[in-house]
Amino acid sequence: MNFFLSVFFLLYGGLHLYAFMKAKSALGFGFRTGICLCLFMTVTTLAPVIVRLLEKAGYDLLARIDSFLGYSWVGVLFLFCSFSLVIDFYRLMFFLGRLLLRTDLSPLKLSNHYAFFIPLLLALSVAIYGYFEARDIRTEKLTIKTPKVPEAAGRLRIVQISDVHLGLIVRHDRLERILKEVRRADPDILVSTGDLVDGQINALTGLAESLREINPRYGKFAVTGNHEFYAGLDQALVFTRKAGFTVLSDEGLTIAGVINIAGVDDPAEKYFGISRRATEEEVLSGLPREKFTLLLKHRPLLDKEALGLFDFQLSGHVHKGQIFPFSIATWLYYPIDSGIRKLPGNAYLYVSRGSGTWGPPIRFLAPPEVTVIDLMHQDSGVEDSRGR
Repeated sequence: MNFFLSVFFLLYGGLHLYAFMKAKSALGFGFRTGICLCLFMTVTTLAPVIVRLLEKAGYDLLARIDSFLGYSWVGVLFLFCSFSLVIDFYRLMFFLGRLLLRTDLSPLKLSNHYAFFIPLLLALSVAIYGYFEARDIRTEKLTIKTPKVPEAAGRLRIVQISDVHLGLIVRHDRLERILKEVRRADPDILVSTGDLVDGQINALTGLAESLREINPRYGKFAVTGNHEFYAGLDQALVFTRKAGFTVLSDEGLTIAGVINIAGVDDPAEKYFGISRRATEEEVLSGLPREKFTLLLKHRPLLDKEALGLFDFQLSGHVHKGQIFPFSIATWLYYPIDSGIRKLPGNAYLYVSRGSGTWGPPIRFLAPPEVTVIDLMHQDSGVEDSRGR
């Protein structure tokens, strides 16, 4: 955890330094303006820490304001630096082209002024668009055909929410948008694949009750994500259970003789001195193999020892990067960053883009989703309504 925070603040501070140098070269401001800008950037760099301190002290309103402004700035800064790096690459190509071709390319030259304001305007425009994209909940539909679901059960509808991140930013309005899609789907089973909460209990007042109103006939099931541990595991579990979910902590159940559902804890537990209750293989081995086995696992990682012991894994965590081009970095670490992938043994992995947002209330080219999976008694196969 300390390593993660150190890396985060090192990178975040580096982005601020880069942006400061860009502003300085374009605007040529004096010492006093530079000091004011440095103070602003220092405060925004420390904003995540300030938010947590305010939240723990019970200053909810101040924490919400600081959280929204601070994390929105994170998004704008990231976008600015991303666009600015593209401009820098263009200027490098311009310099090398002029050097190698020995010709006048001055009409193609970008001044420091333009090299600052073009990325800035693009970043602000994308951030505004991304704010609305983050509120536009998509419904992704899959149909899984399997002989393991009893014919008498008919269509078995599972709805997945993931990475909602309820807290200071994702609150009643955003949650209601998500639940509207859940209600419309009318699930038989509702699952949450981690990071349901991202804040102190005092920031979650009334949110559990909204979730509790959803009552699928076979129940609601959840697993922990890394943010349940960051927010405080005990209070996160209290909230999740109050919301009506059965928390599957390295365990599996057979539901109404129809389907197996297993869930494993997020590996973030090891950073908090918590040991696993059972391995993934042990959890799955105890379930009847003749029944369809659904595995809930926050991170889209595959345990080789568990392959062949489940039929469908639902995951989240990655948000598909949430803000492009950060999705390129997440794809390098998690090659299966969204959508469905066939696995050995006629099994499948589906990775949700997530239903909420972490940090900046912004999404760009990674819209939030609620996933609807229909299990049908037929020969094996998958139909993806997205055409992908």
